[in-house]
Amino acid sequence: MKRIAICLALFSALLGACSSSTGQPVANGEMEATVQRVVDGDTVELSTGEKVRLIGVDTPETVKPNTPVQPYGKVASEFSKQLLTGQKVKLKFDVEPYDKYNRLLAYMYLQDGTFVNEKLVRDGYARIMTIPPNVAYADLFLEAEREARENNKGLWGLSESEEKPEKKATTAKPAKEAAPEGKTIKGNINAKGEKIYHVPGSASYEQTNAEMWFATEEEAKAAGFRAPKR
Repeated sequence: MKRIAICLALFSALLGACSSSTGQPVANGEMEATVQRVVDGDTVELSTGEKVRLIGVDTPETVKPNTPVQPYGKVASEFSKQLLTGQKVKLKFDVEPYDKYNRLLAYMYLQDGTFVNEKLVRDGYARIMTIPPNVAYADLFLEAEREARENNKGLWGLSESEEKPEKKATTAKPAKEAAPEGKTIKGNINAKGEKIYHVPGSASYEQTNAEMWFATEEEAKAAGFRAPKR
């Protein structure tokens, strides 16, 4: 019986190794990959041809159709190119491995352990943009952006003439990406670190930069956000 148990354990291990070597993206799984090129600061293309959108981060636009190059966009894109082009990386997936554009959604790690998503935010190359249900590192990203803001790193250090991103929800520039399907409530963090959500039609909704998106007010409250004070 002991020998049978050992054989079964070895067989199971071999099956696991075979399944992981397929490199198929699955919820909460991971895979190895090679970055062929950087499309934009937060989007890369793998050697397989698949595109990867980094979860939870949003760098200024440089290649979006009908959208002008945004302040600090070229700097962020060049940083990602220097950091990632040709690199072997580990991709970790959250609840949803793909977005509606059929891009992989992933947390990316270099071989030395560098957490790319976090580094982009902490060094000021990206704002946070967390979209439930992919929220595994939302708190880490919030802390990283707060540090970048307080130290005027990267895009947070731009002068007013360079269109420095506003820190207050009431004066922040509108989010450049449309609301995810079914999620129209904007979550924003103001200069004091207060988490505030804004529903469509409210006074500051159009001017608010969405750092998180929610489907319901209950979902926003569960994430620690509150309604604006009246």
